[in-house]
Formats: sequence, structure tokens, C-alpha cells
Amino acid sequence: MTFSLSSPARTLDELVIAFFRASEGQWRSQRRYYTLKNNQTEEVTSYITVRYLTPDSQELQTLARLHDLPEGMLLSCGTEVTWESHYDSPSRKPAQGSTLFGARDGLLYRDRGFATPKPIVARFDFRDEHTMRLFTEYDQSSFEEELKLIGHQYRTRQTIISRAGEEQMIGQYLEKRL
Repeated sequence: MTFSLSSPARTLDELVIAFFRASEGQWRSQRRYYTLKNNQTEEVTSYITVRYLTPDSQELQTLARLHDLPEGMLLSCGTEVTWESHYDSPSRKPAQGSTLFGARDGLLYRDRGFATPKPIVARFDFRDEHTMRLFTEYDQSSFEEELKLIGHQYRTRQTIISRAGEEQMIGQYLEKRL
């Protein structure tokens, strides 16, 4: 299976649809989190499943209601991401969960945030057709994330987490399609 994301002058919605479709599948994610203040590093291996969602899917309709979007307003597309994470530290137990993402007009609606169970909205854009950037703010924290598709088999991600204008943590991920 091959994915082509290249075409001239695509809209944000066209880009996110192609990006989410290309991300669909199962991934093994090797993550490293750097806590900047105390110089600690944590390593995590996660198994991720990304399922593409069409505008008329029940999940995206539920997400639109959760965000109080106007009746009949459809999200352009979305994904359901489920994961199971295993930490290298023996003091941390495995974790699992899921998140819904829905996109429209440069906004990414989520049923929960990285550090909150509450629904959140992020802004997104594309540096190029293979690289999606997310910008999220809540609870005095900001999250800058970049996801890059590298061919069909790999994705990289980097997240910078700041609080009160000061960088707190950097997360770096290498994801390989299973």
C-alpha cells in the first residue's frame, strides 16, 4: 500500500484528511521524555492503533456534541487513537487508553488532553504535506507538537511542554508501523 500526500495548493482540511489516512494502522512507539528542571529521562514503549474516522462517523458526531459545535456542523475527518504503554521504570505500571481527534478549519478537537481528561481544542497547521504541527494551551501549560510521516513505515514526533512560559519537558518519539 502506498500513500501520496503531494498535490498543489491543498487546503488544511485536505491535508489533514490525507495525513490521518496515511497514519491509520498499528504502530510501535519508542518514546523518551526529558524533564528539564531535574534532568531526568524516562523511556516508554507504546503500541498504538490509529483508526481513521469519516465525517459522518458516530464518534465524530459525539465529539462535536462534546464541544458544543453547532447542530449539523460536521468535522472534516478524525481518528480514534488507542494505546498501551509500558514504562522502563519498574515503579510505573503499564497504562492504556484512547483519544478521539476531529479536525476542521485548522482546529483539532479532542475528547481529552495530554494532561487533562477534559475536552480540549488545539490549533494545527502543516509545515509541509508530511509534517503536522499542533499548538495547544490549557491549565497554564502549552504544548507544541510536530508529527512527521517518513515514508510509509515511520513517523517521528516531538512535543515541547511549557508552563508559565518556561519549557518543562521534551518528548521525542520514533514510531514504526507494525
